[in-house]
Amino acid sequence: MTHAQDLAAASRDGTLLSVSAQAEASRTPDIASLSTGVVTQATDAAAALQANSAQMAKVVATIRAAGVADRDIQTSGISIHPQYRHAENQPPTITGYQASNTVEIKVRDIGKLGQVLDALVASGANQVHGPSFGIDKPEAVYDEARQAALKQAQARAEMYAQSLGLRVRRIVSISEGGGFQPPMPMMKTMAMDARMESAPVSPGETTLSANLDVVFELGK
Repeated sequence: MTHAQDLAAASRDGTLLSVSAQAEASRTPDIASLSTGVVTQATDAAAALQANSAQMAKVVATIRAAGVADRDIQTSGISIHPQYRHAENQPPTITGYQASNTVEIKVRDIGKLGQVLDALVASGANQVHGPSFGIDKPEAVYDEARQAALKQAQARAEMYAQSLGLRVRRIVSISEGGGFQPPMPMMKTMAMDARMESAPVSPGETTLSANLDVVFELGK
């Protein structure tokens, strides 16, 4: 029997009740993501890129030495841009070039994140964006939220059934309404200084939510 036929059969012999439920589950984050890199300037493009590459090699070596695996290091952008001087009533003139190289990294030991940031700055990184915190394997947390949402929907259906002098016969369908979206991370841009003390890190708590649309059949 198709879903449409199932709904039609239920509507002839009972009352269909559609319930939407939302629930959350929280965990302490166990992974941090951030981007870091190097920006350099020189009078010509080749010199800017050469200086950038040499400095970036030190940064990447430091990232690896801090225990970040190669699979958690990904280049996200390399660029070279001319720098201009603007003067009134004159065309802009190129004064030099800026090269940048950025990598995205994942730190799986959040307790060491402050030390990783310190090491990055000491090795020459002058751009750091983040961190954002998350759960490395979120599916179990989503399942917890799904189960809580389903219990919520069942309790609501029982309430409606009792109010109408009916009973809940069965669940006709369950759908994950709206999908399961992780929270938007709070991103920060930090102006790094080699003289700064170890960066304070507070991962807090990450909350994941589940939304269910459940159709129940009510009857005598």
